Amino acid sequence: MEKLQKIRGALIDMDGVLYDSMPGHTLAWKRMMDSLGVECDRDEFYLYEGMTGAATIDLLFKRAFGHECEPDKIKELYAIKSQNFKSLGPAKPMPGADRMLSLLAEAGFVRVLVTGSGQASLLDALQRDYPGVFGKGGMVTAHDVTHGKPDPEPYLKGAALAGLEPSECMVVENAPLGVRAGKAAGCFTVAVTTGPIAREAFEREGADMIFESMEAFADFLQEELK
Repeated sequence: MEKLQKIRGALIDMDGVLYDSMPGHTLAWKRMMDSLGVECDRDEFYLYEGMTGAATIDLLFKRAFGHECEPDKIKELYAIKSQNFKSLGPAKPMPGADRMLSLLAEAGFVRVLVTGSGQASLLDALQRDYPGVFGKGGMVTAHDVTHGKPDPEPYLKGAALAGLEPSECMVVENAPLGVRAGKAAGCFTVAVTTGPIAREAFEREGADMIFESMEAFADFLQEELK
């Protein structure tokens, strides 16, 4: 495809792209917020995916209580959310993700992880499930940014790590806010609808291509990059 001819790097989200982890995240968030008496719908957390944990907590606190959460309280609450997630057991790698990574490597793409997560259990699992793909110099996490998605900062940092211009990078995302961040950074942005969010939400954010699964995206790459 002509649009991919100038692409030399892939900036890859983690939750919902490399791991089928979003059902666990949404349940962990809801359980933590329920314990505070904050009304929320489990599926709404798919819409916040890509934001930092602090930003998600602040958003819900403003809605429920009319004010942001204190920084120390944010750390406490995010630790509870993280423990909730960990208690659910390891997240499974997303079908098709390993094939996607292999195809990108064979085509000479620089691969960089760009995630809004700071979840240690998932970051540690990367080396087990995707050995050698992302080194310490090949990851942008919640710990590395001031502004999480939908701000373009994470993907601008990812492009810089790859040693490329944003216009030379392809973003692979499963969340509307991530698509918005990728487009704002100036990247070619691919959306994969691995969660319950309707395709129209990704169209509204300007996704350049939309696939119904990681397997479908890998099939596309196999055909286009051969």
